Amino acid sequence: MQMNQEWLEFLKTAGGVLADGEVSHFGDSQLERHRVATGNVVTDLSHLSLIRATGEDAGSFLQGQLSNDIRLVSATSGEIAAYCSPQGRMLAIFRIFIRDDSYFLQLPADLMEPTLKRLRMFVLRAKVTLEDVGTQWVRIGVAGPDTADILSAVGLSVPDLANACVTHAQITVLRFAGPVPRFELIGQATAMMRLWTQLRARLLPVGASSWSWLDLAAATPTVLPGTVEQFVPQMANLDLVGGISFNKGCYPGQEIVARMHYLGRLKQRMVRARVQTEIRPQPGAPVYAPDFVEQSAGTVVDSQSGLEGGFDLLAVVQISSIRNGELHLDSPSGPRLTLLEMPYPLELGSASAGI
Repeated sequence: MQMNQEWLEFLKTAGGVLADGEVSHFGDSQLERHRVATGNVVTDLSHLSLIRATGEDAGSFLQGQLSNDIRLVSATSGEIAAYCSPQGRMLAIFRIFIRDDSYFLQLPADLMEPTLKRLRMFVLRAKVTLEDVGTQWVRIGVAGPDTADILSAVGLSVPDLANACVTHAQITVLRFAGPVPRFELIGQATAMMRLWTQLRARLLPVGASSWSWLDLAAATPTVLPGTVEQFVPQMANLDLVGGISFNKGCYPGQEIVARMHYLGRLKQRMVRARVQTEIRPQPGAPVYAPDFVEQSAGTVVDSQSGLEGGFDLLAVVQISSIRNGELHLDSPSGPRLTLLEMPYPLELGSASAGI
């Protein structure tokens, strides 16, 4: 992962401890992890990257490649969308917004190179340029019950609705869905260093994993290197969080996605869970259930250290196994998963569950 060097040096001066190319913590990882659930926090988001799409055909090109309706993206309204293989399996999930008349697609930095390479293969004669601009823009995440007021107090415009965005004074503010008020701030390094200093007086700095934990709490799906081409979008609840348009027209994998929607063939859904184990479950790790015996019944999407020990995680699991309620990590006799409440209604065939 590459990080803006000016920003990197600033974070080190601000007390950031780096590990594996991202900010691990700011001196007290245990305090940070507990504060993220109920307090007001700020974090660096350099573990995410950005693709910029420019040119007169940029919108129509993206419309023909992604699962959501790109025509609905504007300077004040963003969205999430999947990039799928022809078999309907997700290669990446983007958070999309417009700034300075360009489309920006945010995704995990570890997926930037292969995703950008594949997208460029399909540009053909379209008048669109796709660029990796991850090191050109600094991204900050803020979360907590008072963050909207805090952002207003430092002079930023604050969107009222999830997925809404606004750009003011060269800083773009995106609002995320979820049980905790959460915003992403995007701008050039100099402006963001000044903003970080202002925010740090009111917010506790935390590491990148705390932001990922908030994604788990919001049951926001992601695709990571260990889960590329593992899930059809609905398996990861992308339809439940507004990431699929079923009337926008063709894109790679659209027939499979539509068939699953209209014919009711969905057999897996994503759930939140907790597991008591000392080793972090990796994205792509198998989940087992008695009704599937020795065969895997699901797959871990992502996991992060839990607030009370163990790990919290998202996993895509067979609906029948979710109903039965007994799930195990890594093997049929592995550590048992405890299902957690979902922040949105989860449709399980003929029944709706709030697990």
